[in-house]
Amino acid sequence: MSAQLRTVVALGSAQTLAWASSYYLPAVLAAPIARDLGVAAPTVFAAFSAALLVAAALGPRAGAAIDRWGGRPVLVATNVVFAVGLAVLAAANGVAMLFIAWAILGIAMACGLYEGAFAALVRLYGAGSRNAITGITLIAGFASTVGWPLSALLESHVGWRGACWTWAALHLVVGIPLDACLPRAEAAAVRAAASVRVDIGTASNRGDVARAALLLAIVFAAMAFVSTAMAAHLPRLLQAGGATLAAAVAIGALVGPAQVGGRLLEFGIFRRIHPLLSARVAALLHPLGAALLLTVGAPAAAAFAILHGAGNGILTIAKGTLPLVFFGARGYGERQGWLMVPARVAQALAPWLFGVAIDRWGERSLWLSAAIGVVALGALLLLRAPAAHGLEAAASERGAGVAPADRAPR
Repeated sequence: MSAQLRTVVALGSAQTLAWASSYYLPAVLAAPIARDLGVAAPTVFAAFSAALLVAAALGPRAGAAIDRWGGRPVLVATNVVFAVGLAVLAAANGVAMLFIAWAILGIAMACGLYEGAFAALVRLYGAGSRNAITGITLIAGFASTVGWPLSALLESHVGWRGACWTWAALHLVVGIPLDACLPRAEAAAVRAAASVRVDIGTASNRGDVARAALLLAIVFAAMAFVSTAMAAHLPRLLQAGGATLAAAVAIGALVGPAQVGGRLLEFGIFRRIHPLLSARVAALLHPLGAALLLTVGAPAAAAFAILHGAGNGILTIAKGTLPLVFFGARGYGERQGWLMVPARVAQALAPWLFGVAIDRWGERSLWLSAAIGVVALGALLLLRAPAAHGLEAAASERGAGVAPADRAPR
């Protein structure tokens, strides 16, 4: 096994743990937490939304820390923060401690989820990070598949507090050793990555950079809203369209495998085309699936779930690759943090806003998510990647193996 493959397996496994014990935790534990604390379930989700806002506020600083010190020390420390937040949640006896616990988890999420992992890989491999980014998303794509059943099993045997204690222990016993497997970023490699820049369009002025950054921020915020809205409400949405609960859950279960399938497509066929083109194709899939479902009705529900999942899977990778293509490796972590601020806010608001939309419009609320998907596609179409990739040339010199067919679409 190559050193890069070992890194991908270790980091992907650590990301599976991080996502399962934070982002995917409320879906299973919100109800028992609310019952035990004597609050409404939306209060638990409000605390989770607060955690996403904390992550948004701290994301740029977290990325800058990885730019400076590398991913290994930051991600190892993140496991400790995750463990502390989960321990406080396990000991919560009221609303105040509930929000404090999720605020601590928000600190960990700022640098412990995909954005931090992507920054760690770019710090190590520079322009040759695309395949590594795809690899960790392939592994961590099973976070809900692993996390939801495990959280449910723990809750049924040791209660929700015991589940939180178990997740906290896993971060200390499993997460720390996994993240400690990351190589140290050598100073020479950092200088080499810092020296590589990519021109945007025909000029490398601040206006071009700001325009590209704004468009990418719009893309990431739109995809975050759609992804989070579907994750929170897909079964309810399908039921509003006439599906039974059992059918809605079964169709919703197709999203996870479809995400992994989309990432396999990115790793196979799409790796030989420019990531901007693959992102455009992916952004089209949710609006296409929504239009199909709203036009054909229930028989198209499975197709909608597959199209949405595949598009979401590819766009997750685009969050890591597009900033690298447009801006280069220097300052990647901090820039990624800033680009993701609107996306974190969108994630925090999506469950509530889309829930209101379903209450008012039922299945027709899909037109809202489809329209937001079209906005993301429009922003991607306005982006113009450089025709010649300075990053790729440097990567080829280092043997990073960037596909020569990775040409910029115009």
